[in-house]
Amino acid sequence: MGMNETKNVLLAGASGVLGRHVTEALTRADHTVIGLGRGAGAGVRADLMDRDGLLRAVDGLAVDTVVHAATALRKAPARHRDMFATDDLRVTGTRNLMEAARAVGARRVIAESMVFGYGYRDFGDHVITEETDLFGPTGDPAVERHLEGMRVKEALMLGAGDIEGIALRFGLFYGAGATETLVEMLRGRRLPAVADQGRVLPWVDLADAGRAVALAVEGGRPGHAYNIVDDTPMGFGAHVRTTAEAFATPKPMSVPAWLMRPASYAYRMVRTNMRVSNAKAKTGLGWTPTRQGCAEGLRVLAAR
Repeated sequence: MGMNETKNVLLAGASGVLGRHVTEALTRADHTVIGLGRGAGAGVRADLMDRDGLLRAVDGLAVDTVVHAATALRKAPARHRDMFATDDLRVTGTRNLMEAARAVGARRVIAESMVFGYGYRDFGDHVITEETDLFGPTGDPAVERHLEGMRVKEALMLGAGDIEGIALRFGLFYGAGATETLVEMLRGRRLPAVADQGRVLPWVDLADAGRAVALAVEGGRPGHAYNIVDDTPMGFGAHVRTTAEAFATPKPMSVPAWLMRPASYAYRMVRTNMRVSNAKAKTGLGWTPTRQGCAEGLRVLAAR
């Protein structure tokens, strides 16, 4: 593969927050992006859950790379059931999209994956790597449906055999298109900051996430997964407080994590403690975060 060869990229989830950054990064790298989605703005209008409709919609297309960045989320999930449609999309939708990828002659597929696939728990000081840690572990009934979705999506895309597959395991997103929601909630005094109690989570700026996808079109080892996270993990409460500071909003109220229990999914997420290595992405994909961490990234974003 020539390093600057223009490719046709079919992007499922093009209208989403990440999808817009991916489109920008791919276009900058001189690739042609064909958006696939249910909305009127999509180049190819289809629902990933409708196999026959999807195969009809892509009929006659010639595509080099397929990117699966589709979710069913319109806003941040609060309860476990808010994730169910996305879980289904990761299983059934991926199966259908892989069939479509074969139909359009794709040579490579890229999965949008996430670090929570390692499990929603306290990893202590252990630093998670792609090689040493199991992805999609079983045995946790509360989150098994979500983990199964991530596990199956990666297995279908990395283990295709006839098509090269790469998975990008993203940290929590912030940046243009995502942070605005937080700022709006902070301005309306609707977003408290939970007490992290030493817990941290991996983050990544959306623009950096988009760049990782563009790099994976050309580089990376087929059958491999890469953690796409910045260099400085930060607790969820700290992220909220840092956002408030950067955008000069009213200071959020501090609350104990147990107050979030009714928001069952968000509660599990903020109580997760994980440090994730990005060393493999740096060496194997040639990706480095533009911003060292959220504090710097949010300041830059606010200055704009």
